[in-house]
Amino acid sequence: MDLGAKLTDALTVSPQIQAEDVAEIAAAGFKMIVCNRPDGEELGQPPFSLIERAAAEAGLEARFLPVVSGGMTLENVEDFGLALNEASGPVFAYCRSGTRCTALWSLNAVKDRPVSEVIETAARAGYDMSGLLGREG
Repeated sequence: MDLGAKLTDALTVSPQIQAEDVAEIAAAGFKMIVCNRPDGEELGQPPFSLIERAAAEAGLEARFLPVVSGGMTLENVEDFGLALNEASGPVFAYCRSGTRCTALWSLNAVKDRPVSEVIETAARAGYDMSGLLGREG
């Protein structure tokens, strides 16, 4: 499996994972998996309960913080920031493509980092956040 795109030492984002990927995520040193994708968004997508069960078996914490595509709320941003702050180590977050996870991180990161730095960090990971943050990088 591809272990996603590292935004920071504390956060890697990824497209959809499968339950069988969780052991590799744990072996890579992650301590928490965060799902930012609602169940049933796409045909064939594994439900979070399967990922959560695999995470428990691998000794990882798992959090279900679904964000409806195009419908992110302030509560979603705050919940994601709280999960990152409460994690006991690196977090592996996923959604359909990794974009929602990156957007959630970006909106938290601009609280204590320059917008240009956040945009650049996201771009290095393959995500364009310039439109979200209202400024070209």
